[in-house]
Amino acid sequence: MTQLSLQERYAPENSCFGCGPANEQGLRIRSFPSQDGEYTATWTPSPHHEAFPGVLNGGIIGALLDCHGNWTAAIAIMDRLGLEQPLCTVTAQYEVKLRRPTPFGPALEVRSRVLVLEDDRAEIMLELKADGETCATGRGLFVAVREGHPAWHRWG
Repeated sequence: MTQLSLQERYAPENSCFGCGPANEQGLRIRSFPSQDGEYTATWTPSPHHEAFPGVLNGGIIGALLDCHGNWTAAIAIMDRLGLEQPLCTVTAQYEVKLRRPTPFGPALEVRSRVLVLEDDRAEIMLELKADGETCATGRGLFVAVREGHPAWHRWG
């Protein structure tokens, strides 16, 4: 039996394009905590994710970093507050630097770590690698939303 990802454990009905387990046509990334305090996700692109032959689309790279960073923040906030379930978090800001073309074919590794953590927000550093080479980096600010926000119940 495979280990449940953060997404599968805490939001199995989520239909987000990037990380929703319930979205059959989405990327369905699976994020996991690692031993060193970072979070990791491994994802393999399909041909329809190419920008042009042999190179992954930059928007897909952005979605991978955004969703993985969001889950990193949600779990870090949950742990800080001593909660059993993560608060619903959304992206307030993020940036992506495409450092080199991301090759289509190999499994991609996304890594993240918390830079700044508060009770309702976290700033996250992100990196995407292919075959051990850094292809993209990113940084994001993710905030917990309150009841009344359109995303409030999206993980329920």
